[in-house]
Amino acid sequence: MLPSSLRTFLSSHLRDYGMLLTLVAIMAFFQVWTDGTLLQPLNLTNLFLQNSYIVVMALGMLLVIVAGHIDLSVGSVCGFIGALAAVLMVEMGWPVLPSLLLCLVAGAIIGGAQGWFVAYLKIPSFIVTLAGMLVFKGLALALLGGQSVGPFPDSFQILSSGFLPDLPEGDERHLTSMVLGFGLVALLAVKEVAGRRKAAELGAAAEPVLLFGLRVLAQTAALGALVWLLASYKGLPNVLLLMTLLVGIYAFITQRTTLGRRVYALGGNERAARLSGVPTERLTLLCFINMGVLAALAGLVFAARLNTATPKAGLGFELDVIAACFIGGASASGGIGKVMGAVIGAFIMGVMNNGMSIMGIGIEWQQVIKGLVLLAAVVFDVYNRRKG
Repeated sequence: MLPSSLRTFLSSHLRDYGMLLTLVAIMAFFQVWTDGTLLQPLNLTNLFLQNSYIVVMALGMLLVIVAGHIDLSVGSVCGFIGALAAVLMVEMGWPVLPSLLLCLVAGAIIGGAQGWFVAYLKIPSFIVTLAGMLVFKGLALALLGGQSVGPFPDSFQILSSGFLPDLPEGDERHLTSMVLGFGLVALLAVKEVAGRRKAAELGAAAEPVLLFGLRVLAQTAALGALVWLLASYKGLPNVLLLMTLLVGIYAFITQRTTLGRRVYALGGNERAARLSGVPTERLTLLCFINMGVLAALAGLVFAARLNTATPKAGLGFELDVIAACFIGGASASGGIGKVMGAVIGAFIMGVMNNGMSIMGIGIEWQQVIKGLVLLAAVVFDVYNRRKG
């Protein structure tokens, strides 16, 4: 029998631990049914490359959903920015860096324009971004003239297909990747321990010591094994480093800053937040600007991976991004959601896509299964909220 304090904590944090255990279970299932292919270094690398743009957009979508809104245009914006990058770099011959900066600024302007309609004209975000989805899908077609444009310069492709350079070349494993990877894993473990110690001093440590120790140990072992496997292939992909940096930044913003707390307050009760002095309109606008920038970054990553911009780029991406947030614990009513939950949700979707593809399951059944998983996650969320 588990101690009562441990049972109470687990029941109140069932969603957080449940999603993590679900990811582990899904990975174990596909590892067995694909005869060990899932966790091969090459496939793990492909898994990060294939899901990097979903994770990037999920970070922005999480804030939008927590604020009580939705953005259906992210897939179309992603495709439009890829088309814009192709026109600038391939057709007009612009240098890579100015093209990247202009694309990110364009994403911010797009997000700001949509956010203005939502924040100040009070038009439902569903309607505004549905219109945006159609508009930017059409603009991408117009920019490309209905044809694919490429290839991109090599220096741009490094954004998605490049790897961390290995300084002592010729070794069986990438030493630089192992040093950096193991260093980050150790730093995360130290940060967890220091955070708990500080919380205990303030009397705010809720997680039981046994559970905390097991979680940190399992987390460190899993991440260390991941670094070891990736180092045996080509090392750490650039997109993985980019994702790690973004996840760290957004986790800090949502957990440690006034801005993050205000976003949760906005989604929890907008009227109460306004009466408390929170600039709700400006905050909503900022969430959509942030989403536009991250959708633009995802569009650049996706275009660099394909080495071409296509009229169909970004098709259906918004569904995977929104599903990742909801599967990861975000509430459809706003005010609830965590960065790591969105990341876990994105990788649940990614591992399912990858595993089912390896097993040869048709795309039609993949869609059915993903839809059922999303529905189950939302039903679980509604059940927990009513139970609470």
